[in-house]
Amino acid sequence: MEDLFRSYWWLIFPLSWFVYGGFQSWLSYRANRDTLDLLKSYAASGREPPPELLARLNKRSNYDLDDDCDNARPRHRRERGWYHVVLFGVLCLGFTYAATSDLYEAGPAFLIVAFVMGALSLASLVSVLTGRGPKI
Repeated sequence: MEDLFRSYWWLIFPLSWFVYGGFQSWLSYRANRDTLDLLKSYAASGREPPPELLARLNKRSNYDLDDDCDNARPRHRRERGWYHVVLFGVLCLGFTYAATSDLYEAGPAFLIVAFVMGALSLASLVSVLTGRGPKI
């Protein structure tokens, strides 16, 4: 078992990001479900829901609830897009170096991860430059 951990210790990082992403999705689902239940109660009583409640459903994530100005939102998305381009590009370079130098003797595995990071960096770049495409 110890040899297995020594060979694949680096898998802890991507697996922990998957768990973190799943947890964030679950929290977002719960918040949106509670908001929809509140909207249903307004509709059942025949009252108009407050605009803040409707705006809450239009936000992409629950972290954006503090943004009152809609004009700042596209700029924030573009800055976040460039952050992803740089992050995935640097990770691609790091894993490429680790694969070519056979760091930790996991060359083929690091090459696969480098390819995935490069693809994510390219997708982020296309998304930032065109304003469309995959939203990462």
